[in-house]
Amino acid sequence: MSLIEKPADREGAREAILSKVRASLGIEPEVPGQSGARSAIVERRIEAPPRHLTPARVLKPKVDLEALFASTLVSQFASVLPANNFSDVPGAIATYLRQTNLPSVIGLGQDPVLAALPWGIEPGLTLSPGPARPETEVSVSRAIAGAAETGTIFLASGPDNPVTLTFMPATHIVVLTANDIVGPYEDAFQVVRKLYGNGLMPRTLNLVSGPSRTADIGGKIVIGAHGPQRLAVVVVGNNRPPAA
Repeated sequence: MSLIEKPADREGAREAILSKVRASLGIEPEVPGQSGARSAIVERRIEAPPRHLTPARVLKPKVDLEALFASTLVSQFASVLPANNFSDVPGAIATYLRQTNLPSVIGLGQDPVLAALPWGIEPGLTLSPGPARPETEVSVSRAIAGAAETGTIFLASGPDNPVTLTFMPATHIVVLTANDIVGPYEDAFQVVRKLYGNGLMPRTLNLVSGPSRTADIGGKIVIGAHGPQRLAVVVVGNNRPPAA
């Protein structure tokens, strides 16, 4: 008798287990290709996502949410760089790099908002377009939302903002408009739905709350264990994008 389990046997065992679960829950199996009760429930949930409990700490006016977002990020070893307008972003980035003695070559994707920034006013900066490469030490991305609940930025991957820029360089700089800072996660995900549509998502959606860190070994915090050692968020006060 063979002790090697065949794929068909595994599939049959899986279906047997799921059938018992359905029976215990009183769920009728659905016919492939036909919409059943469970599918209808899923469709309704996607069309009108329910709201969950909102922490009291984010039930605040907009200006207080922005302050909470910034203070929470700073408490998680990140830096927050204010910019009144998009035209101030290159200067804020250049100043940060000089003050921290970091390279002035920055990697960035095809994001149209970042591409339209007046980088020429900072001749010391050199742009390196495309996904991050092994030699990329500093990167710039644009976030689609920020949640004050935990000081978290929402980063959607794609050609505009390649995911490699989020994780490979030692220093990650993120541009976020103050208008896109919301209170709870539910509001941040609502921003995602408005951009991509209900039930749709970018290839990856990364939620970042500071530089990479871990305390797995000896209970001691190590910064940059699995990603960037430094995270700086440029918060732009004026939501009006720069002219292309």
